[in-house]
Amino acid sequence: MRRAKIVATIGPASQSPEMLGKLMEAGMDVARLNFSHGDHESHGKTILHIREASRVLKKPVAIMQDLQGLKIRTGPLENGSSVELTTGQHFVLTTQATAGSSERVSTSYQALPQDLRPGDRLLLSDGLIELRVLTTTRSDVECEVISGGTLAENQGINLPNVKISASALTEKDLRDLDFGAEQQIDYLALSFIRRPADILKLKDRLAQRNRDTPVIAKLEKPMAIKNLDAIMDVCEGVMVARGDLGVEMAPEKVPVIQKHIIAEANKRGKLVITATQMLESMVHNPRPTRAEASDVANAVLDGTDAVMLSAETARGQYPVESVSMMTKIINEVEKLESGRHIDLFQESKPLSFPEAVCDAAYHVSRSIKARAIVAFTQTGSTARLISKYRP
Repeated sequence: MRRAKIVATIGPASQSPEMLGKLMEAGMDVARLNFSHGDHESHGKTILHIREASRVLKKPVAIMQDLQGLKIRTGPLENGSSVELTTGQHFVLTTQATAGSSERVSTSYQALPQDLRPGDRLLLSDGLIELRVLTTTRSDVECEVISGGTLAENQGINLPNVKISASALTEKDLRDLDFGAEQQIDYLALSFIRRPADILKLKDRLAQRNRDTPVIAKLEKPMAIKNLDAIMDVCEGVMVARGDLGVEMAPEKVPVIQKHIIAEANKRGKLVITATQMLESMVHNPRPTRAEASDVANAVLDGTDAVMLSAETARGQYPVESVSMMTKIINEVEKLESGRHIDLFQESKPLSFPEAVCDAAYHVSRSIKARAIVAFTQTGSTARLISKYRP
C-alpha cells in the first residue's frame, strides 16, 4: 500500500463525476476544494460528486476545504488588461475605489496604509515587481518602484516582514467554514497563518458548530516559520505552501525550510503536506520534467505524508496523467524506503501513554508482519500517532 498520499485540487478540469472517478482510480486520496474560487452551490455539487464516486469505486477519498485567508490583492485596471511599471518611478496603492493605471491602483486591504512604514518592501505579481514605501496617508501608500514589470489586474500583494494587523480569518472564511461544517468535510486548511491565535480562532468557530475537523496550517509567511513550534502545538497538520513562501523568503532558503518543517512534523506525529509546483509543467505537457520528478521523490524521501497537485488537476490539460505520474514516482521511492523513518523517532524523551501504546503496536506489527493495525478512535488522534511510524 502506498504510504505517501496524493492531494489533488478540484477545478474546471476535474470537477465532472466522470473525471473525479478517473482521478480516484489514478491514485487521488484527498480532493482539495479551493475556496478562493467558486461559490457554495458549485462546491456543494462537487462534494456530492466526490462522495458518489468514492461510494461507487469503494475507495475512501477525503475532502479538504482550503479557506482563502487574508489574501491582499490589487484592484481592477482602467484598460482591463495590464500596465507597465518602470524602475525608479513613483506608484501609489490606495484604499479608495478607482480604476487603476500605471500611476496608481486600488487594494483590497483597507488597513494597508496603517500597517506600512517608510522603507517597507512590497512585492507584486508573485514577487516579480518590488516596491519600497516612501510615505503613507490615511488612504494611500506612495512607493518607489525598485524592480519594474507588467502588472495585471487582481494581483497578489506580499508584505515581507510586515506585521499585519488584520486576522488571518476573514468574514468570508467564517461563512465558508460554516458551509464546510454543514457538509462535514474531512480536513480544513487555512491560508496565511501567522500565529497560533489564527488556528485557535478557527477551532473556536468549529466548536460552536460541534465539529472537531482536523486543521491544516498553511505555512506561507516568514512569521509562521518563526512561530512554527507554537503553531504545531495547536494544529493537526501543516502544509509547506512553497508558492507564497518562496515569494516572501529567498528562494534558496525554501528547500532547507521544507526539510525542517517535514522533520519537525514527523517528530511530533503531525500531518505534513508538501505543495505548489510539484508537477507544474504537466499543466500543459503530458510528462513532467526530470527536476519535477526529483522534487516529488525528494519530498517523499524527506518524510512528507502527502504531496499536492494544484493547477495540474484544477485547470491543467492532463489532470489524470498528473495523478498517475505522481503515483508512479511515489511507488518507486517507497520500494527503497520501507522502514527508513523508524530511526527518526528513537528519541530519549518519555512518551505519553497513548504514544507508548502506538509505539508498541507498531513494533509488534512489524515483528509479526501484520497486514493492518486497527485503531479505535473518536477524534482520529490514535490513528495519527500510529501513522507517525509509517507502518
